[in-house]
Amino acid sequence: MSITSSAPATAPAPHALRTATRVAWFLLGALFIFSGLVKLNDPVGTAYKLEEYFEVFAESLPAIGGFFLWFKNISRTLSITLSSLEVILGVALLLRWHLRIILWALLGLLAFFAFLTFYSAAFNKVTDCGCFGDFIKLTPWTSFFKDLFLLALWFMVFTHQRFLRHAFVQGTFGIMVMTFASAIAIGIGVRALGHLPYFDFLPYKEGADIHKLMKPAEPARYRYTMTRNGETKEFDQYPTDTTWKYQAMTTLNPKESTPAVTDFEVSDVDGNSYTQELLKGNKLVLIVQNTNKTDRDRFDAINALMNAASKSRRGITALTITSTSAAKFDSFRHDVNLPGPYYFADATVLKSIIRSNPGLMVLSDGVIKAKYHYHDLPQLYEVERLMKGPAAE
Repeated sequence: MSITSSAPATAPAPHALRTATRVAWFLLGALFIFSGLVKLNDPVGTAYKLEEYFEVFAESLPAIGGFFLWFKNISRTLSITLSSLEVILGVALLLRWHLRIILWALLGLLAFFAFLTFYSAAFNKVTDCGCFGDFIKLTPWTSFFKDLFLLALWFMVFTHQRFLRHAFVQGTFGIMVMTFASAIAIGIGVRALGHLPYFDFLPYKEGADIHKLMKPAEPARYRYTMTRNGETKEFDQYPTDTTWKYQAMTTLNPKESTPAVTDFEVSDVDGNSYTQELLKGNKLVLIVQNTNKTDRDRFDAINALMNAASKSRRGITALTITSTSAAKFDSFRHDVNLPGPYYFADATVLKSIIRSNPGLMVLSDGVIKAKYHYHDLPQLYEVERLMKGPAAE
C-alpha cells in the first residue's frame, strides 16, 4: 500500500513575473552603464554641472556653505568617481555579482540622484540635471520622473531576486572581471579629462558653421487665437478682419525657429563687438576661460604657435578670447608673454566651445575646423592645411 504525501507541491514561479523581473534587471543595469558612459565622455561638463549644484546648495544653506564649496573644488574628481561608479555598478548588476550588495549600492545612488532632480524641479534651481550629459537634455521634472522609473525597476529587481539567483561571475574570476571593468570605466573618464570629449554633443562641434548656429533653421510660424461675439477661433495667419479680437499667440515651431546659439558675442576691451570680424577669414583662437585655473605650463608652446601662425602665408589672425576681467587678463598676458590681440566673451559660452583651459580653436570663415586641448597642441602645418588661402612654402 503506497502512501501519498499530502504536502502541497511548490507552485512554479509565474512566467510573466519572472520575465518582468529579468527585463527590469537588464534595463536597470543597461541604463546605469549608458548614463555613466555618457558622463565619462565629457567629465569636464559633468563637473560643471556638479559645481552648479554645489553653488546652489551653498547659497541655500549658508551655515554649511563652506562644506559644499569644498566639494565644488573637487568637482572633477567627483565627476570621474560618480560616473565610473554608475558604469561599475551597472556592469556588476548585469553580471549578478554580489547581487544584494550591488542593489543596495544602486539604491544609494538612485536616492542621491532623485534628491538632486527633485530639488531642481521643485525649486527651479538647476534647469538641466546633466543625467545623460549633453547627449540627451531633460527638463527637471522629466529627470525626476526618470529617477522614479529607475526606482520602480530597482524595487522590481530587489523584491524578486529569486529569479536572478544564477551569478555569471563569482569568486576570483568575478573580482578579476570587475577590476577590469572598473579600470576601463575610470580610464575612459581620465582620458577624456586630459583631452577633449570623444564625442562632442554641443553646438560648437568641429565642422559647425557659427553663422548658421546663430540663425534659426526656419522662420517662426504662429497660431493666433481670436474671439468674436463669444466665438473662439484659431488662425494660422493674423486675420485682416478687425472684428476678431486677439487673445493669444502660439509658436508652432519653437525649436526650429530658435537659433542653436543665442549668446555668442565677442567684444573688445571697450565693449565694441568683434563677433562678425571673428567669423571672417582664418583665425587661430586661443580660449582662456579663467586665468586662475588655466594651465600656465603650456604657454611657451602656445606662444610659439601663435607667433608662427601670425606669420603664415595663409593670412591667419592669432588672437585670444577670455571671460576674465580686462585688468586681470592684461596682467596675466604679460606674465605669460601672450602675443596678439585679446577679446572677451561670456564664460558659459567659452566652456561650451571647448572643454580645455586653455584650448585652441581653428576658424575659417566662421566654420570650426578643429579644436585642440592644451595637451594636444598642433604643429603649424596642421593648422595651415585646415585654412583657406595660398599654400605654405
